[in-house]
Amino acid sequence: MSGLLAAYRRTGADPPYTDPARNHGAAMEGYYWRLVHPEAGWVIVWLCGVCQGYGGSWATVALAAHPGGFLRHGTVAPAAGDFERFGARAGDVFRGSVHELRVRMGDDAWVDARLRPGVTWPRQALGGLGPAQLVPGLAQYWHPVLLAAEIEGEACIGGRRLRLEGAHAYVEKNWGPGFAGCWWWGEADVFPDPDLGVAFAGGRLPMLGVSAAPTAVVVRLGERVLRLVPPLARAQARFDAQSWHVQVRSPRYRLELEGETAGETAHRLPVPDVWERRVEMRSQQVLAGRLRLRVDRGRHMLIDAVSPLAGLELGEPSRERGSPPPDARPP
Repeated sequence: MSGLLAAYRRTGADPPYTDPARNHGAAMEGYYWRLVHPEAGWVIVWLCGVCQGYGGSWATVALAAHPGGFLRHGTVAPAAGDFERFGARAGDVFRGSVHELRVRMGDDAWVDARLRPGVTWPRQALGGLGPAQLVPGLAQYWHPVLLAAEIEGEACIGGRRLRLEGAHAYVEKNWGPGFAGCWWWGEADVFPDPDLGVAFAGGRLPMLGVSAAPTAVVVRLGERVLRLVPPLARAQARFDAQSWHVQVRSPRYRLELEGETAGETAHRLPVPDVWERRVEMRSQQVLAGRLRLRVDRGRHMLIDAVSPLAGLELGEPSRERGSPPPDARPP
């Protein structure tokens, strides 16, 4: 049975009551940390895409920050995800879990953070995608791992030292046979109510010749987690380079997300091409956008709040194979 389960998980799927945050053995396993200091107004993002392709394991890594537009990225080998719990390593550049984030991409670009988890994904039958996590072979899977955490430690961004006390963290995972062709994503937890947070992810999904666009939304209300996902919730998504608009309806809730860049320039972040062993700069992520969240239950408004430090992302379709990764700077 363990061999059958391992084969099933390599397709990206997970049975009920298991941990989707563990390594699946898929071709690409993505790990993401977002650190935000509400008072100081800075944001630090770390991503690591662990890939299993021809020639062994490797990882796309990137460290980005706001304000200032800082970005450092490259590729590292070897790299591996943890099969027992959420966590990954990439050479001597990175080690991370729900309890720590240790990054070193040079003397002027590093993070040494210790996380104190506050709200992790609740022990439910299904993860962030709901019933979709049972389906093998999807183009991409997504799961919020740590919805709220306090941080201590220090970071250096372009030579500028930052104390991390007073900041908080959000951590998530995505995985699949490669990276999605076109996607949208967002996360915000700097609201007037510190117990409020929201994350969403969606993408184009060809099905029977028709391009569907499923979107999953997770809302944190203190220690309670509200999940709105297909097929129990129907979503509509509209977006362009400046704005994101998601509407979701379920039998009990109506949710609306309105995001905008708020004049901020998006970071162009690397995305791995697993089989070509290269990266493409086709993620446009705004680290400090504006996001309005509204949630109604029947005729009663539960939430109407705005976050000024939201992460908002659009993924561009892949370019033709064979083009070299632009501006890849090794750590």
